[in-house]
Amino acid sequence: MDQMGQLIKVGITGQGGFMGSHLFNFLGTKAEEITRVDFERSFFESNVELQKFVKSCDVIVHIAAMNRHEDEQVIYDTNIGLVKKLIDACEAENVTPKILFSSSTQEERDNLYGKSKRDGRQLLEDWATKAGGKVASLIIPNVFGPFGKPFYNSFIATFCHQIINGKEPTVINDSIVNLIYINQLSEVFFQEIIKKDTDEIQSYVVPHTTSCKVSEILTLLKDFKIQYVDNGQVPKVDLNSFELDLFNTFTSFIPKDYFPRKFTMHSDDRGAFVEIMRAGTAGQSSYSTTVPGITRGNHYHTRKVERFAVISGKALIQLRKIDSDEVFEYILDGVEPAYVDMPIWYTHNIKNIGNTELITLFWINEPYNPDDADTYFVKV
Repeated sequence: MDQMGQLIKVGITGQGGFMGSHLFNFLGTKAEEITRVDFERSFFESNVELQKFVKSCDVIVHIAAMNRHEDEQVIYDTNIGLVKKLIDACEAENVTPKILFSSSTQEERDNLYGKSKRDGRQLLEDWATKAGGKVASLIIPNVFGPFGKPFYNSFIATFCHQIINGKEPTVINDSIVNLIYINQLSEVFFQEIIKKDTDEIQSYVVPHTTSCKVSEILTLLKDFKIQYVDNGQVPKVDLNSFELDLFNTFTSFIPKDYFPRKFTMHSDDRGAFVEIMRAGTAGQSSYSTTVPGITRGNHYHTRKVERFAVISGKALIQLRKIDSDEVFEYILDGVEPAYVDMPIWYTHNIKNIGNTELITLFWINEPYNPDDADTYFVKV
């Protein structure tokens, strides 16, 4: 909240992009402090809408930018143009929202993308000095995370896409790269948003959280493919680790028709045996019984790896990415035991659609902690 105890109104230019959508969703988990102001790409083409947007915000996170184009001059002109439009809208409404500018470690490189970030930052700082506003520029290392655009957002998104689709990625430059996971970057933005009594102009480098060779990352991703996609085994991914973040990134590229996965049932005259879960990491197992017609769940996680295994009865499992209207549905029947894994940022539920009791086994990679449940309730 602000100093008056009011929710902080935050808008994000580039809300529909990789970083913007993750930050928008992340701020949705901070409803006790933040209210989100919707932004649409078309606002940059409408003075009226853009001016209405800036007037509605206490804080604007300016993420909208072009990262790649065959003509670098187009990148520069586009990014500088967006900054100028944002400044013009603020001046037209005579408002001074705090602006957080998403810059890049490429500021110091000899390319027009880096120059567009450096010059855009200077334009915002000049505006803040003249208008009495506040600008904080965050110089960000390489960012990775789920739902990235291959061949555009990061080499990790490209590698995941290629491996899932049976292609062999190529390492052009096997250098050590400094990385930050998108959830960690969103936390950095959040802390800057709620920070009080800041200087008018700030600029700082966001520290990377991992340094790794490109080839080492590729090896991990290939191993995820063998263990998880080919064999249904969750690999060794410790809590709060780079490997867990990379795994959640990798699984976001798996097509939704990969599930449900049927178990192998071993039967003899004594009955049947089914192996439910094999994992290289610790976790928590539980089960539920559900009477006909009842739905459980309707929540999402931002970091947890979770498996639903139906062993008796008939169930409908539904998934929906929280910023999408598309719903994925899976019908599982204990006659042929099967499982579905829950992707992060997808709200999910399970409903008993049969006439008998439904028995479901659950596995999750971390014990439930009521003080840090990572569970947010949203209907599918």
